[in-house]
Amino acid sequence: MLVWVRCLPSSLSVMPVSSVLTKGSCVQKLKILADETRLSVLELLMECPKHVGELNQVLQIEQSLLSHHLKVLRQEGFVTAVRDGKAVLYHLTDVIQPSNGQKILNLGCCVLSFEADCTSHAELAHAE
Repeated sequence: MLVWVRCLPSSLSVMPVSSVLTKGSCVQKLKILADETRLSVLELLMECPKHVGELNQVLQIEQSLLSHHLKVLRQEGFVTAVRDGKAVLYHLTDVIQPSNGQKILNLGCCVLSFEADCTSHAELAHAE
């Protein structure tokens, strides 16, 4: 999986000044996303909300391990969980919604692109 990261200068941040992330919180977000499974979960949730079973069908990992990664993503504010009967439905939080239906997430301090080819940075510039 290729993920392109582009850090935003604070003057270009699309978040309100009161919401601009500190360097420490940005570092923490990037540490959490340094795990390939967590990145894969975010990429899958960019399409639409999914139940744990749907995520596990694609990721093919132990359900306990997937639950651990989902818990970490939930605690860090990347995803939210909603009880759906006996199942739990996960979706991206409003803070990191995909940009214009593209496979780009704006974290406030950085833009992550899941695009296969990032030779043209037009998508990233547009996301700013």
